[in-house]
Amino acid sequence: MKNLDNEITLEFIRASGPGGQNVNKTATAVQLRFDVINSPSLGSDLKGRLIRLAGKRINAEGVLILEAKRFRTQEANREDALAKFRELIRKAGEKPKVRKKTRPTKASKEERMKEKKRRGEVKKLRQTGRRFDD
Repeated sequence: MKNLDNEITLEFIRASGPGGQNVNKTATAVQLRFDVINSPSLGSDLKGRLIRLAGKRINAEGVLILEAKRFRTQEANREDALAKFRELIRKAGEKPKVRKKTRPTKASKEERMKEKKRRGEVKKLRQTGRRFDD
C-alpha cells in the first residue's frame, strides 16, 4: 500500500450537502485519482479485478476516480477517500474461488422425476371433461 500512496492524487473540490452558505465557498470534498492502467505497483491480474470491481468509477483512460464528500472537513473526507480506496484494493486482491462443476445425484434426478409425475397428475385432474376412472 505504501507504493501506491505516491501514485494517488488528491484534489479538493466543492461539495453539495450540509454546511449552509459555507459549502459554496470552501472545497471540502475530495476527489481521489489513481491511474490503474499505468500503475507499476499492480500486477495485471489485480488490475483486471480492480477495473471490474470499480465499474463506472473508472474512466476511458483507465483512471479510477473516487469521491468523498460525506463529512464537512477536508481531512475527514481525505481519510474517507483513502479508506474507500484501500477497501477497493483489498477486495481486488482476493482471488475468486474457482467453480467446480458438479453433477446431480441419481437420487435427486429420481426425486425430480417423481415430482414432475405428481404435478402432471394434478394437472390432469384439473382438465375439464375428465373423470376419475380414466
